[in-house]
Amino acid sequence: MPIKSSQTLVIEALKEIKTINADEAFQLSNKGACNLIDIRDIRELEKEGRIENSTHIPRGMLEFWLDPDSPYFKEGKLDQNKELILFCAGGLRSALAVKSLKEMGFEKISHVDGGFAELKKQKFKISK
Repeated sequence: MPIKSSQTLVIEALKEIKTINADEAFQLSNKGACNLIDIRDIRELEKEGRIENSTHIPRGMLEFWLDPDSPYFKEGKLDQNKELILFCAGGLRSALAVKSLKEMGFEKISHVDGGFAELKKQKFKISK
């Protein structure tokens, strides 16, 4: 049996998850109504900069840092009462990450269509 392509995985994830645009993310962030989570690699952040008021959680550690039963759990890193809004560079990794967190039981979770590329076009401040 052939393996599923990464493109197929993203297409399937997008059917099951909540996607918001960069403007919606900006509005929610401005109100303090969400945790804006950057899952890009640290090298991407160093090269492109960071969105102000976002929290960096590398994609490879996401499930572990958010699982209270994991030895890698980051207590108090996020406000669990607020929506988790994930973004990556363009929206592919974050779609897969949201699907994974949804499978873990997270409900108030979404990702940004177009990722960091679209967020940069909004009024977000970028810091190096």
